[in-house]
Amino acid sequence: MIKYFYKSLRGDTLQELANPQRGTWVHAEAPNEAEVEELTKRFKLEPGYLEDALDEDEMPRLEREDEQSYVFVRYPYRTQEGEMDTAPLLIMFDAEVVLTVSPFHLPAVDALLRSKTAFATTQRAKLMLLILSHISEQYDTSISQTSRKIKAIRSRLRNQGITNQDLIDFVILEDELNEFLASLLPTNATLRRLLVGRYIPLFEEDQDIVEDLLLNNEQSIEAIRANLRSISNIRDAYTAISSNNLNQTIKLLTIATVLIALPNVFFGMYGMNVDLPFQNQPWVYEVIIGFNAFLILTILAVARKKRII
Repeated sequence: MIKYFYKSLRGDTLQELANPQRGTWVHAEAPNEAEVEELTKRFKLEPGYLEDALDEDEMPRLEREDEQSYVFVRYPYRTQEGEMDTAPLLIMFDAEVVLTVSPFHLPAVDALLRSKTAFATTQRAKLMLLILSHISEQYDTSISQTSRKIKAIRSRLRNQGITNQDLIDFVILEDELNEFLASLLPTNATLRRLLVGRYIPLFEEDQDIVEDLLLNNEQSIEAIRANLRSISNIRDAYTAISSNNLNQTIKLLTIATVLIALPNVFFGMYGMNVDLPFQNQPWVYEVIIGFNAFLILTILAVARKKRII
C-alpha cells in the first residue's frame, strides 16, 4: 500500500493525493514487489535499501547515496498475540520528497493524522524529525507499561504470591526490554550522525529537536536498564525465598522423621518375640512412654536452641 500526503505551510488540512508532487510525504506500508519496483523507478531509489527496509531484523543506521539520505530506525508495535516487538522503518530524504517504508503498520502515521500539531510535508527535515518524535513517544509509552507490570508482580512477591505465570511474564518482558534496548542504542548513534549535518541539512531549531530526541532516548535507555535490574532482583529474591522455604520444609520433615522413628525403636524392640529386660513388669510401658516423651522434648529443645525450627 502506497499513500501520498501533502500539506503546505499555508494549507489547513493534510491532503491525500493520487500522484506525488514536490513536497509530498510518500508512505509505503508492507509494499509488494510491484509497489517496490514502482517506488524504485519513480523516485530513483536504491533497490537494496528498500529490501533492507522490509527485513524484520534490519538495525538502525544512516546511509547516503548521491543526493538521497536513508535513515533506518526501529519502531515499537504490538503483535497479534498482544506482545511488544519492534520493526524497521526507512525514511528516505531528498530534495523532492520524504519517503517512509515499513513492513508493518506504522502507528506514527495514525498519530500524525490525528495530531493537532501543525506540520507541513514541504518541510521535509521537520517532518522526518516529527516522525522520529512520535516513535520516541511510543517507546516511552511501552516502557511505562512494562514498568507498571513489573511493579504489580513485585507487590505480589511481598506476599509470596508470585506464580509460574509471573515468571513466564518476566521472560516475555525481559525479551521486550532487550529488544527496545537493541533498537534505541544504534538509533542514538544515528541521531548523533544527523547532528553533523552532512546527511540532512538542519536548521538550529531542527538541531534542538535532534538533541531533545537524543536526551529522551538516553532516558528511555536508562529506564530499560533499571527495569532489567528490577526483573533480575525480583527473580533472585524469588529464588532465595523458594530455596529458603524448601530448606525449612526439609528441616521440618527431617525432625518429624526423627520424632517418629525414635519411639518406634523401643516399641519395635518390645514387640519382638524374645526375652527383654523388665518385660514382665507392669510399669515398663509407662517408663517407655515417659522415656520417649523425654527424648522428643530434648530433641525439640535442642532444635529450637540451634534455630533449626
